[in-house]
Amino acid sequence: MDIGGTFTDVVLFDSATGDVRVLKVPSTPRKPEEAVINALNSLGLNRGDVAIINHATTVATNALLTHSGLPRAALITNEGFRDVLEIGRQRRAEIYNLRFARPPPLIPRSRRMTIRGRILADGSVAEDVPEADLRRVKKRLMREGVETVAVSLLNSYVNPAHERKVRDYIGDYGGFVFLSSEVDPEYREYERTSTTVVNAVLAPVVTTYLRRLEEGVRGLGAPLYVMASNGGLNTVDYAARMPISIIESGPSAGVLASGFLASKLGLENVITFDMGGTTAKAGAIVGGKPDISYEFEAAGRTHSGRSIKGSGYAVRFPFIDLAEVSAGGGTIAWIDEAGSLRVGPASAGADPGPAAYGRGGVEATITDAHLGVGRLNRRDPLGGAHRGQGELPLQALGGR
Repeated sequence: MDIGGTFTDVVLFDSATGDVRVLKVPSTPRKPEEAVINALNSLGLNRGDVAIINHATTVATNALLTHSGLPRAALITNEGFRDVLEIGRQRRAEIYNLRFARPPPLIPRSRRMTIRGRILADGSVAEDVPEADLRRVKKRLMREGVETVAVSLLNSYVNPAHERKVRDYIGDYGGFVFLSSEVDPEYREYERTSTTVVNAVLAPVVTTYLRRLEEGVRGLGAPLYVMASNGGLNTVDYAARMPISIIESGPSAGVLASGFLASKLGLENVITFDMGGTTAKAGAIVGGKPDISYEFEAAGRTHSGRSIKGSGYAVRFPFIDLAEVSAGGGTIAWIDEAGSLRVGPASAGADPGPAAYGRGGVEATITDAHLGVGRLNRRDPLGGAHRGQGELPLQALGGR
């Protein structure tokens, strides 16, 4: 099952007969798991009928893009490194734009706390962490109602002793604690800190969602797995602990499906294409395997389908490399100040959706355009997933 910005798709595969059944229902953005649970309930499945449930989701991506529902998070780092998230790599995503602003840090400066202590590059301890600093930090965490903490100390990828000492001391403050030496144990302070912060910020959101989903499908008695960005499958526990592993969850599934089809056709090198309701994505199968990258800019901008360095949040984790553009069925068309036709990046999503759905959408989308020129059946454009709404697409298009 896959939750997209517009539709939630459920594919039921019968291993005994080889039959495939597909169910497409509108997504429920405010509570994404509801669409999945309702779809599964409508299939009339009983306990024992299902052997395994595989799930792809955009919950982590959407949380970073919209900043909605993010928890109160804190960063604990060494003295003098409080601003590492803002200093970054000094990349300018738009080198000629004097007013360019980087995305706001996921943790404000007021909740970036520093402690003394220093581990050197060879792993030796130059200065231990004073207990007074740990006591001060823990009091602040509890006083400010922090829900999740990222701990990123110098050279901890060589020697994690100080990070573990911090966790041992503050571990009972009442929230999540994530160590950079466990999330991303590699050198380069900015990337390691950013990756740990993204993981810490997403953890409460993803954990809550996955637990609700797990409870909703418990009646089927089948194990639930979550599609990983690198094309593998995560357990719910691992995905909740390492949400950076599922940021590109949904798109990776499309590449794997294309790769499977290519192998059946005897093709080793192919370009994949996956068009959804909000975005369209292209990937590559090289030598029979998906093309893998190891660092990306989460929730960043794109140019010609590629992410722009310095425009998002640096995340270092294996993922299937994709080029992505805002061109899905729900992408909104508009006229710019010069009178030119533009498409995207805004999308009508699932609620209200394109005007053709008759759910309150009034802006013209790609779906409305296809209905307007007769490429889709106005009365039943999506095979029963939505009934067409007569002249609404033409009204949205303004007669053009």
